[in-house]
Amino acid sequence: MPLTYVFNVRFRLEAVAGASVDPQEFETTVRVTPPSPGDAGWMLFRDALWHGEVNDPVYACRLAESWLDVPVVSCEFAELRTDEAALDELRDEIAENLDAFNASSVRETLHKYFGSAIHVDSDGGESG
Repeated sequence: MPLTYVFNVRFRLEAVAGASVDPQEFETTVRVTPPSPGDAGWMLFRDALWHGEVNDPVYACRLAESWLDVPVVSCEFAELRTDEAALDELRDEIAENLDAFNASSVRETLHKYFGSAIHVDSDGGESG
């Protein structure tokens, strides 16, 4: 299972002249698979999250708009969903780049950006 960022997004539909929409706003769950650890763009979490929440709501809405191609009203981070193997790959890459996170350990890095919002799928459906 690859790393998957899960966001709760509220977006707006804009009708053209002569048409109307009711309701105009909707909520959806957006799942984003980031580049593999080490590939360009893999540090999305560093740029977008802080302690399990989006660190800049305007930036998060712009990201969501690029994923959805609709005007986004709000974007909230829900969790990182993964399995143990993919999380180990992320940990290994973080360990090789600790200076980029201004952290002294992988554990500190994960907590700084994801807080407790990491869900690890396993055979038993355990989260952690």
